[in-house]
Amino acid sequence: MSPGRRFAGQGAAPGIAIGPAYLWPRRGQAGRAVAAAGSCRGEVERLSAAAAVAREGTREIVRQAGRTLTRAEAGIFEAQLLMLDDPNLVGRAEEAIRTGGLSAEEALERAGAECAAALLRAVPDESWRARAADVADVVGRVLDALAERPGPSLPSFDHPVLVVAEELLPSDIVALDREKVLGLVTQAGSPTSHASILARSLGLPAVAGVPSACELIREGDVVAADGASGEVVVGPDPVEAEDWRARQASRREWREGLRSRAHLPAITTDGHRIRVAANIGTPDEAETAFLNGADGIGLFRTEVFFMGRASLPGEDEQCGVYGEVIRCLAPRPVVIRTLDAGDDKALNLVASGGRAVRLAGGRSSQPASGHEDVFLAQLRAVLRAAAGAGEDGRAGVRRPGEAEVRVLFPMVANLADVVAAKALLARAAAELDARGVVRGEVKVGLMIEVPSAVALIGLLLREVDFVSLGTNDLARLTPGPAEVAIPTVLRLVAAVADAARRAGKPVAVCGELAADPRAIPLLVGLGVGELSVAPPLVPEVKEVVRTVSRREAAILAKRLLTARPAEGGTGDG
Repeated sequence: MSPGRRFAGQGAAPGIAIGPAYLWPRRGQAGRAVAAAGSCRGEVERLSAAAAVAREGTREIVRQAGRTLTRAEAGIFEAQLLMLDDPNLVGRAEEAIRTGGLSAEEALERAGAECAAALLRAVPDESWRARAADVADVVGRVLDALAERPGPSLPSFDHPVLVVAEELLPSDIVALDREKVLGLVTQAGSPTSHASILARSLGLPAVAGVPSACELIREGDVVAADGASGEVVVGPDPVEAEDWRARQASRREWREGLRSRAHLPAITTDGHRIRVAANIGTPDEAETAFLNGADGIGLFRTEVFFMGRASLPGEDEQCGVYGEVIRCLAPRPVVIRTLDAGDDKALNLVASGGRAVRLAGGRSSQPASGHEDVFLAQLRAVLRAAAGAGEDGRAGVRRPGEAEVRVLFPMVANLADVVAAKALLARAAAELDARGVVRGEVKVGLMIEVPSAVALIGLLLREVDFVSLGTNDLARLTPGPAEVAIPTVLRLVAAVADAARRAGKPVAVCGELAADPRAIPLLVGLGVGELSVAPPLVPEVKEVVRTVSRREAAILAKRLLTARPAEGGTGDG
């Protein structure tokens, strides 16, 4: 490539990177095409053994991700762990070996391609393309185990490099040595891919969708990449290289300025305060949230205590962890979401698919999972922590200035769910009273994640103190492609926010939409009073809020949600 050649990709993770290129190796292909005659049983055994190796390797990735990523991001690998037990993948490959005489490698590749194609046919949008990439990640891990080879990794360099790849999978991202990687440039992928999400979380500048990057960039070429604009320059001349480094220094100063203002309130230009809270999954993330100026914990995902364990966490253990988070954020509020055992979470000890009150066997349109004892133990732990938990997890006396504790019930679909959840909370309180254990008072909220709950929002608001909108699930459960789903989700947000305003109840948004600079003004204009995001994003979200006039944002939101497509509307009238 001639010096100074420019290419336009898609900005996938903000930041400026400049340095020598390293070409990431392609994952190895299947080594054997056809099974030897009469060896089908041996091929099935090979595949089963390789899947077991990949399963253990994925568990290690889950553990590593839990130390460095948010709960939602670590959930990418928990979902991959479930794929290894999915009969549509390994089971289908085993059947192909038995019926078609294929090798383990060919059968697995074919099963993976069929699974990925089925995902893309089902819902052809970016979120499902990310799921298809996860299938490729899992298949590659099993293929590596079949070949008894390690997965792709970064060689030992004495200097940092900019990684150039055809495609980077989620497991590739978490395996990178952050101190040795300046940034990422890929031919494939998009800003919404799981690899891009992880790059943003780890602070790695990334550009995706750069045509023919691996063919046109040689190893050792100096490459400059802007992860916000998607601009890539290969072989910049000295003057241009200096300009890139100046841009890099300017962004670093901007980030430092954000951190210096992180603990200031986020107030719109016309004087309205918007709370910016953090989504966490571990006590360590609570400390990060505090350091980044979070106004509290808007979503504490408690599934982490139930993942990858040989036994369920006890009431005392949970109480101690919840108390640790409460003390860290005091006197800011902490919202603790009860266990949500969705199909995308690897909860070995709790039946997946049992979500919210359905986990406890409450009345609902969905079948109960029958884990009432698990649910009650968690509620007792939350009530004890709200009273001021000691280091040993035992309830104590609540101290002045302790954070306000709120309990959040996820995935409610109807009024029966709310009534059942509140009845179980009352039962947990009564059980503590009967034991003579000090307990605190908690506010009760609902996570609005399904369209049916939006339709009933007026009734539901009468039963609770606050609501929190899970826009990720709302978008996932809204039929149609993303360009239709997102405007529809904004209409659902508008309906909930309007009902909450009339009821005098606060409303928060804790999905990815809350961190999108383009969506934040709309959410503020719709009447959302709290945005909850990953801890590192809190300073940036606060800064965006400070540029918004709520009055003008309300006018803009109304115009966008009522305009026809030809008038510059949101795409679905």
